[in-house]
Amino acid sequence: MPIAPADHEDVRARDPAGSAPVAAVRLEGLVKRYGDVTAVERIDLEIREGEFFSMLGPSGSGKTTTLRMIAGFEAPTEGRVLLHGQDVTGRAPFERDVNTVFQDYALFPHMTVGENVGYGLLVRKVPKDDRQRRVADALRMVRLEGYERRKPGQLSGGQRQRVALARALVNRPRVLLLDEPLGALDLKLREEMQIELHQIQHQVGITFVYVTHDQDEALTMSDRIAVFNQGRIEQVGAPAEVYERPATRFVAGFVGTSNLLTGSAAEAVVGRAGMFTVRPEKIRLEDPGSTAADDEYAADGTIASVVYLGSDTRYHVALAAGGELVVTQQNLTTSSTEALEQQGRAVRLVWKRQHTREVAEA
Repeated sequence: MPIAPADHEDVRARDPAGSAPVAAVRLEGLVKRYGDVTAVERIDLEIREGEFFSMLGPSGSGKTTTLRMIAGFEAPTEGRVLLHGQDVTGRAPFERDVNTVFQDYALFPHMTVGENVGYGLLVRKVPKDDRQRRVADALRMVRLEGYERRKPGQLSGGQRQRVALARALVNRPRVLLLDEPLGALDLKLREEMQIELHQIQHQVGITFVYVTHDQDEALTMSDRIAVFNQGRIEQVGAPAEVYERPATRFVAGFVGTSNLLTGSAAEAVVGRAGMFTVRPEKIRLEDPGSTAADDEYAADGTIASVVYLGSDTRYHVALAAGGELVVTQQNLTTSSTEALEQQGRAVRLVWKRQHTREVAEA
């Protein structure tokens, strides 16, 4: 049984003229300083109603601080936070129609699963029958039916994560904030939970704002991604757009693996000065002297090192024009021995011009 997104007649708020949906979250000129340190530097951002939006970046990039300002746990130094068109900048966390799921889950160890999930409803004095029904609905949503009487200590990490999610969903927030909730899980369980979270979000239709430093996680789950770096947003876009068309050198290097062509190498290969990026999987290895098509670039070099990764192999190629490019190839017919024997081989690298993107320094 789906959980209703919120106790509202229409969760898709509209502007005063009624012409267009209002953003679920809108940040205007948001700044956060701690003394002389600027954690967030003038962010402007709109998050749409019902989307799975990820804030991606390394530690210290400002993404978690931004999430905490949306939640109300931090007050901005400058700027405004609007939720569905309402300015909530000065409101306390409990006065905002949001809930937060943390990495450490923050479950009460002495309470049962059912009591943990229903605690917020109890505080709000929701009648017992309604409370029990909503707790059961929330646990069914996260596939934990029948776990009401268990204690958190009796659950696996993935199950505790789902209890924390159910506790947030049971309050029917219009926006759910998730601060690296899968960070404590092992790789296999984390990958499973990524799929589950994505499915749950689409089922309930609530706006999810998700903070992560894991590029694969963001690419897997998100409708759109904001890439943070040093307190600023360097690019916002759909996963394919951010990956295939990075706007800056940082985005190209942080989201997946990317090659950079600069200086003399760029002039020799592309034909002009600048900074260009091409993804390793877009490049193919050819024999020296192979002819490139009119819509392709080519570069000569020597395989300097080989990294065998099982399903694919990573070749580091030292270019004759200077610099290095990494090439990734699937091991469809190649054994580990055959791949490793390629070290020292002269090659020509060839790739489509359309896969070469010029990027800014920042």
